[in-house]
Amino acid sequence: MDINARIRELLNRRGWTPYRLAKECGVSDATIGNIFRRNTVPSMATLEAICRGFGITLSQFFAENDSVELSPELQELFNDWANLTTEQKQVIRQTMKVMLKD
Repeated sequence: MDINARIRELLNRRGWTPYRLAKECGVSDATIGNIFRRNTVPSMATLEAICRGFGITLSQFFAENDSVELSPELQELFNDWANLTTEQKQVIRQTMKVMLKD
């Protein structure tokens, strides 16, 4: 699998820039830029951070042909989630925790 192509695919699906990805995953913009400019494979730690930024697992990242299936409702939720900022995601998580306690 071409890891850089997969990252670009995920960026395109979300309409994100490399800068947005860097902010979402907590790595420097230079790190993300170097992955593409130098066509280097990210370290495992960086790839894990990238996956966290996208809100996916490593297994989902490496899944061929979107073999991880989601219902249409979950897919919509996932796509919406992916476009939230880190702060917005924290608010949603906190709200869900409160709701689940009731």
